[in-house]
Amino acid sequence: MNANGLDRQDVLQKVRDHLSTELEVPRSEIAESTRLREDLDADSLDLYELVMELEDTYGIGVSEEEAAGIETVGQAVDFVAERLGVPG
Repeated sequence: MNANGLDRQDVLQKVRDHLSTELEVPRSEIAESTRLREDLDADSLDLYELVMELEDTYGIGVSEEEAAGIETVGQAVDFVAERLGVPG
């Protein structure tokens, strides 16, 4: 755990919850290897909303270039975890 009291599982839980709600996909179908565009059929607006949610929730900044490089749920979790200093 880091100073925020978070661990990687907490971040994964938040990302899965958000995607499940926004995309109306059962949480059980969202794994770290799940591809946002191909598997979840997320469009640019969905991905933008995910980035905004992560920024608001965790107080981090995500550039357009960084966001474009996030293709899977696990990559989104890793990105947040790195920014927050959450151990893997």
